[in-house]
Amino acid sequence: MQTILTDFYTLQSSEKEENGRFIAHITLNKDHDIFNGHFPGNPVTPGVCMMQIVKELTEEFTGAPLFLKSASNVKFMAIINPFETPDLVLQLDINESEDEVKVKNTTLFGETIALKMSVHYKKLTS
Repeated sequence: MQTILTDFYTLQSSEKEENGRFIAHITLNKDHDIFNGHFPGNPVTPGVCMMQIVKELTEEFTGAPLFLKSASNVKFMAIINPFETPDLVLQLDINESEDEVKVKNTTLFGETIALKMSVHYKKLTS
């Protein structure tokens, strides 16, 4: 799997719960170049980067390269400032079939929900 967000975040730990949910603990790199332009003096984690993190973690947990087919109910509910709240918890409810993966994601910092979304990926054959 290819990571396009080089040095943007670090996966600190992950675990699979009995119900099939994956929990990932990541830390954003506050010094990444993306934050120089988004936005100078007031860094905000771009939503598209959060969506890419969910994709990369899903690829890691399923062992399959994925292509985004659709996203629904994408709700950015709080600003993620990498200086104030670099540590995030991503809950990924992964439902996998032979050629597709559906994920319901909730991303939090502390008790605050920052992102909720449902995504549908197609598995790519190598």
